[in-house]
Amino acid sequence: VQLQASGGGLVQAGGSLRLSCAASGSARGINDMGWYRQAPGKERELVASVSSGGTTTYADSVKGRFTISRDNAKNTVYLQMNSLKPDDTAVYYCAADENLGCFDLYDYEYWGQGTLVTVSS
Repeated sequence: VQLQASGGGLVQAGGSLRLSCAASGSARGINDMGWYRQAPGKERELVASVSSGGTTTYADSVKGRFTISRDNAKNTVYLQMNSLKPDDTAVYYCAADENLGCFDLYDYEYWGQGTLVTVSS
């Protein structure tokens, strides 16, 4: 399975971005998909995840601002990010796994290359 993320960029605080991540290869068996982010000098942290059935999980810091969704027919997961803050600046990675119940980054087998999101104040 290969994951290709896109949609990052530079945006002013309060603005919006939409990230996309398309899975290819043996992607039909994918269940959980998620977005993680890593800021300079910090550990990689969960942003949001979504199961193949549509169950979502969000980090407290993004609840009410970010929305994760997926198109199972296209094997693609999206992250709509609104009301962006400078603290959201990070490299965003998409992740996927054939299993359900991935609660930790070590649960995910497949990772995209990362896309940089920079939020200016």
